[in-house]
Amino acid sequence: MTISKPVFDRLGLMLWIVAFLVTAALAQMSLDDRSVVFVYRNGSEAFMAQQPLYHVHLAMGYLYAPAFAALYSPLLMLGHHFGDLVWRMICFGVITFAVVRQVRKLGGHDLTWLLSFGLVISMPMALGALRNGQATILLTGACWLLTLSALEGRRAETFLWTSLAIIAKPTAIVMVLLVAALRPRLIPVIVLALLVVLIIPYAFAPVGYVNDQYHDFFQMLTAMAVDRTGPFEPADFTSVFASFGYPLPEREATIVRVIAALMALSAVLWYDRRVERGTAELAIFVVGAFYMCVFNPRVEPNTYAMIAIPTGVAIALLWREEQGGALRVALAVLLVLSGMTGIFRPVHEFLSPWLRPIVVSLISCALIWWFWASARDKAQDAGPVAHG
Repeated sequence: MTISKPVFDRLGLMLWIVAFLVTAALAQMSLDDRSVVFVYRNGSEAFMAQQPLYHVHLAMGYLYAPAFAALYSPLLMLGHHFGDLVWRMICFGVITFAVVRQVRKLGGHDLTWLLSFGLVISMPMALGALRNGQATILLTGACWLLTLSALEGRRAETFLWTSLAIIAKPTAIVMVLLVAALRPRLIPVIVLALLVVLIIPYAFAPVGYVNDQYHDFFQMLTAMAVDRTGPFEPADFTSVFASFGYPLPEREATIVRVIAALMALSAVLWYDRRVERGTAELAIFVVGAFYMCVFNPRVEPNTYAMIAIPTGVAIALLWREEQGGALRVALAVLLVLSGMTGIFRPVHEFLSPWLRPIVVSLISCALIWWFWASARDKAQDAGPVAHG
């Protein structure tokens, strides 16, 4: 039996959809098993009952902005099972829309294959977050769409995706700041979006209660930044040193994060000016997602879904553009195998949390270099590309 090329090109996309349906079905059969959605429900229930949202000194449990609890309340009213399903559909829809829009922006030939291949090789690392119903999936899609919309100068869309990204997770501020640096004329729109997110909870609860929650929220964020004695085990670059018995002092870790932030800013500014449209947006988001995963002190293993999906698309683009060479094969294999380490518990326990920051750093740095080298080669023939 021979499979036609159009069908073959769609296999990856079909597998991506089937994987989502399977994870959603498993979640319905055991609602709170291997899931974090109950945290969102608990936060929304506490908000509606005007109870405290945060455990300030523990810095565990509900860690999101008050607006998240307010906006999750309609899903809470749908019931635990149906609300859980709708939440997962929203997250899956946003991230899939982001990938489709990015692939269309890349242009060229074999776009369906590019979409399918990118999703398939990112799936092993992304499935954990999909299965758990984590807001990381929504965060990834919103930040990606924010990047695409802002670089196209779309003000209304920039407002929408900035708001949604910040609501999904406060760490979205990294991508928001990068976008503001790339498009200063959109700063008023971004500031307005941030103000709206801050104001949203006041439409659902008394002013005094919301003020108290914001006080606890910002106090918790401060405590998380300065206190590492809690039960949370980070999976950022410091986990590599800690796993081998050489914990990195906080001062040195902060210096590394600042240097990495400056390098990331330099990279995205260069990509914006020298790389052709479509590829530039992907390169910029890869850099931003890389920083948000590897250099985020509150990152956990499943958060690496945020970098897995854009790197999967970038590797697919590399595969299409470079007709030969070992780099594309090596990066694809690394991405797939590193995502499959959770299949066997002993292997997972041995490799977690230190393996993913190493593998993701290798893959991301290789892609960042390839974006630069490819643009440099094209510039030698066609000259630099100017963008407004």
